Amino acid sequence: MTRHTHSRPDVTITGLGLVTPAGVDTESAWKTTCEGRPAAAADPRLAGLGVPFSCSVTDFDAELTLGVEARRMAHFTQFAVAAAREAVADAGAAGHVWDPTRVGVVVGTGIGGQDTWEEQGARMRDRSPRAVNPLTVPKAIGNIAATTIAMDLGLHGPSFSTSTACATGTTALGLALDLLRAGRCDVVLAGGTEAAVTPLVTTAFDRLKALSRRQDDPSGASRPFDQDRDGFVLAEGAGVLVLERTEDARARGRRGYARLLGYGSTTDAHHLTAPDPEGRMAQLAIQRALEDAQLDPADIGLVNAHATGTPQGDAVEARLLERVFGGNVAVTSTKGVTGHMLGATGAVEAAFTALSIRDGLIPPTANFHAPGPDIAGVDIVHGNARSTQVSAAVSNSFGFGGHNAVVVLGRA
Repeated sequence: MTRHTHSRPDVTITGLGLVTPAGVDTESAWKTTCEGRPAAAADPRLAGLGVPFSCSVTDFDAELTLGVEARRMAHFTQFAVAAAREAVADAGAAGHVWDPTRVGVVVGTGIGGQDTWEEQGARMRDRSPRAVNPLTVPKAIGNIAATTIAMDLGLHGPSFSTSTACATGTTALGLALDLLRAGRCDVVLAGGTEAAVTPLVTTAFDRLKALSRRQDDPSGASRPFDQDRDGFVLAEGAGVLVLERTEDARARGRRGYARLLGYGSTTDAHHLTAPDPEGRMAQLAIQRALEDAQLDPADIGLVNAHATGTPQGDAVEARLLERVFGGNVAVTSTKGVTGHMLGATGAVEAAFTALSIRDGLIPPTANFHAPGPDIAGVDIVHGNARSTQVSAAVSNSFGFGGHNAVVVLGRA
């Protein structure tokens, strides 16, 4: 039952911008995801490695999209700026409808400009210290995506980067919600970005035994919840959402995609990479997000699960979802299509969740055929997209280090 115990500003998502392996704009990414078409394929950047495939962003021409300034940006910043431009245009913000001193940017990254570090490290090793680009540090540091968005769009409110590993994008949404509720901003651009499909990062994840090694079938390698899952597929991309108070959006004739109703966050404090096997703190994050949204589990019609395709992580999440929702909620994982975008994934999946609410359509979990014995009591949408009206939904993100972040979205 919905509860209304106190008054506070309502927040609406009025703009979406996506750069993903499923498509380099929102509607193409959404179409591919609803069709359940996996993006994983052989990646020339990874040739000769133990895992030579990824979910990469294709058909993205940085200079064509961003101009010559793209040359001064690492790839994670290019993705973020492109997504932010799309999100702001989608929100109908042309003509300076906002006071730029009241617009914030909270866009995080899990790893940052890793491609720049690797490229410049190779220059120093193979050539000389003088071959290192003087802009290496300002291109690669994690905060630069957020501040470059602010510079590109002329925004002067607070801007900063979150970094909670694979929960980064969702953490950014929660902090943006706090900024709006506290009255510190009128609008916030929030999300995450990542461009860490590099030889070193891929090899490091492979050495950790976190990645699928299904070299004979890359498109079938990302298998959330499936009985034959063997690890995640590394991906890249960005997602930026425009958030503003509902009354302000409606005053300028914008209904938006969905409302951001609640946020919950906890820390496992258990292990560097493995989740708490009982999922206690992840479950608490969901419960706190529901409390913040003033909703009960029975109000939720969809969970966009974190489910990456790892044996342990998916099993833990399935069990905690059964405990919270009792099998009475549709569950999907869009990572079967996109792979795991690390710091960008929470923002992209929140955007997909908002689109599910808008369209009454839940994307299928690509490559899911049958659950293993450790996946039970969960209604996993698979095969085809499911048409159903969703009034409220949950999007989960769980990251290395035990970071748990959850958002609740509702119909606009």
